Amino acid sequence: MARPLIAVATLGGTISMAPVDGGGAVPRFGAAELLGGLGDLPMDVLAETLAGIGSASLDFATLLRCRDWGLRQDADGFVVVQGTDTLEETAYFLDLHWPSDVPLVLTGAMRNAGLFSPDGPANLRNALTVAADPRSRGRGVLVTLNDDVHSARWVRKAHSNHLEAFSSMPAGPLGMVVEHAVHWFHPSPPRLPSLDGDDFGGLVPVVEAGLDDSGAVLSSVATQPEVRGVVVAATGVGHVSSGTADVISRLVPSLPVVVASRTGAGPTLRSTYGFHGSESSLIAMGATMAGWLDARKSRILLHALLAAGADRSRIEQEFRSRGDLD
Repeated sequence: MARPLIAVATLGGTISMAPVDGGGAVPRFGAAELLGGLGDLPMDVLAETLAGIGSASLDFATLLRCRDWGLRQDADGFVVVQGTDTLEETAYFLDLHWPSDVPLVLTGAMRNAGLFSPDGPANLRNALTVAADPRSRGRGVLVTLNDDVHSARWVRKAHSNHLEAFSSMPAGPLGMVVEHAVHWFHPSPPRLPSLDGDDFGGLVPVVEAGLDDSGAVLSSVATQPEVRGVVVAATGVGHVSSGTADVISRLVPSLPVVVASRTGAGPTLRSTYGFHGSESSLIAMGATMAGWLDARKSRILLHALLAAGADRSRIEQEFRSRGDLD
């Protein structure tokens, strides 16, 4: 039986870092060094270092270049190694733009190589295992850390530095790697078509709502000429103050406004509350509700849709289909 071929692209992050001269950890290792310590593998690996930066410095252009490199390899699976700070956003961005059923698996590390018990080697080994599993095909982009396998749609970094930093509340992980084998707990829902478009110019900021919020910050940010759309991280199930609601009502005729929940778990609602600034009043104004997508992933989806030239009707349709629970 032929051994699977897995393509690996490394972008940097904690997994590639170690302290230098007694200082803080910085990127030091590329693809060859990261893979060299894994020993004999049951798959063939084609690896390349595409970047060596912290994930806070990643951008859409780098991610699209990484995607295109992976598509060119004609491999059985594709692993992307990066930092964890923006991994949930990277995973969702790639999920929106990955047109293949070939597994694409992201991984990284919470502990750099200069600390006791660095987790990078185990995470990378598990990512290779997931990418090589034929049952990973058609599941979209996956994230593997701390033995868990997450869906890009649900995964989020829920702790700043704990080994169990990544969660998929409320859906839970799709599976787990045990003894170099993937144990799947749940099927994946049918994939939606990938998005095309590369006009990522302009800005799509996230503005968080809060106590004593007049809407002045939202107005100041959203009326800048380079802003193409805005995501409001609203309180509760999608609520803002009356002042912020007034600002949204002035913005929506000319600017897409998406409303997500800032809570970190649970969806925005559509028809439970009716006061000025409630979810139903914002919908009536023309705002789009994010559903189960949080503000970070809502920003990624809105920017991707704008890059593809989507109009207001398509934006609403895409958020309904990608932000609901089904």
